Amino acid sequence: MNILLTGAAGFIGSHTAVELLRRGHNVVGVDNMNSYYDPSLKKARLSWVRKCARTAKGKFSFSEKDIADLSAMEKIFKTHKFDKVCNLAAQAGVRYSFENPSSYIHCNIIGFFNILELCCKYKVKHLVYASSSSVYGNNAKVPFSEDDRTDDPQSLYAATKKSNELMAHVYMHQRGLSCTGLRFFTVYGPWGRPDMAPFKFMKKILGDEPIDVYNKGKLSRDFSYIDDIVKGIVAVIEGPNKSNRPVYNIGNSRPVGLMDFIRTIENTAGKKAKKVMKGMQPGDVYTTFASTLALEEDYAFRPDTPLEKGIAEFYNWYKAFYKIS
Repeated sequence: MNILLTGAAGFIGSHTAVELLRRGHNVVGVDNMNSYYDPSLKKARLSWVRKCARTAKGKFSFSEKDIADLSAMEKIFKTHKFDKVCNLAAQAGVRYSFENPSSYIHCNIIGFFNILELCCKYKVKHLVYASSSSVYGNNAKVPFSEDDRTDDPQSLYAATKKSNELMAHVYMHQRGLSCTGLRFFTVYGPWGRPDMAPFKFMKKILGDEPIDVYNKGKLSRDFSYIDDIVKGIVAVIEGPNKSNRPVYNIGNSRPVGLMDFIRTIENTAGKKAKKVMKGMQPGDVYTTFASTLALEEDYAFRPDTPLEKGIAEFYNWYKAFYKIS
């Protein structure tokens, strides 16, 4: 298939590109390469994707464009005639949404609207797009099910992701566009994002710097290893869309307490963390816990990477990438 992959220089996007290429699909990657975090990491990911493409069955091309630029994106759609689109481009980060809210409207709302419109105009068979576990807010019921209420977002980021699901719902029912949203749960692993806890903790522990532990460690997260997540994404992309379900949870289904997570990094790195206990952060939630029964039923996806193995893989990548002896 010819597939448009937005956010191709991102953490999940780059891994998804490599797997799609390996499986013989032609991938056109798009990313605006913004400076939310170090662009050199994004460039390094792209170099990795291009290197993998040299021995893959599929072909890869890349365009540095912003999905909020309608005319630029229309040229790409018109030129390549995509079978399917995977939209992973987004302004990410819960806390950053309190500092720079306009960037979330620009990319997550305007950009996603452009993708929806162009998918309809150019008759794309199926749009797969990134949502987020953040749509559940402080849901007291666990595990989180796709049928649970999602009307209490704790950040603008969460609100934009819920908006994406509602926009896709309208385009699916009023315009006939096949859409599937994937609610990701705390993805980690090699090539990860520097703004996320696994990366920040690893960097500071190895650098003998103190780490901030929010809500005094009384938090838990459904940490999901990148290879597992990519298997789920690719299964949905390769489809067909097997049901009328508009969204799926895609996570590990084994939440880990924050203190246990820190201990896993300590054990892997062979160093103790210097912990600074702090209160709850604005926009944060107490727990995330994915029910993935729907995805298992429809796409035979089931994550199988233990936290210890995933952290070891991330640790080895981190040391090699940053040349730490």
